[in-house]
Amino acid sequence: MFFMKWVNHQVLTGVIVYAATDDMLLTIYSMAGAIFPDKVEGSPRAGNYWSWRSRHRGWSHWPMLYLGLIFFLSRLEEGQLTALPTADLTTIGIYICIGALLHIAEDAVCGKVPLLTPYHKVGIRLFKVGSVSEYLFTIAAVLLCYGLRTHFSFLS
Repeated sequence: MFFMKWVNHQVLTGVIVYAATDDMLLTIYSMAGAIFPDKVEGSPRAGNYWSWRSRHRGWSHWPMLYLGLIFFLSRLEEGQLTALPTADLTTIGIYICIGALLHIAEDAVCGKVPLLTPYHKVGIRLFKVGSVSEYLFTIAAVLLCYGLRTHFSFLS
């Protein structure tokens, strides 16, 4: 399998968002989004592995989809296009999309993901999934976030 383990997606995304926002609820929303691109594809164990594999990292890993949703949700929040109080729901949706975007960026360091179109994939493979290198990469990224957060804590 050529995708980061979900636990690493959730931990790394959670640390990045918490370091940036200092908000636990936004962190939780983004951690839910961190598994969304894989979750909507279904489980490789639920049926034919090769059928699942042919769909993996397709439209659900296309960043433009999530960027478009963020744009739409932020316009919805700004304009209050409905009479309903949508601020909380749009914030949740935006941070789920941010989690999905971070998931895609994380997948791009251990394989290829779509970029401008769902069919043209780019990326590098720094490590194999489940390897010690994957966990070391996650630990290093977490420590980097901690260091940046500590160093720039005077900004908040």
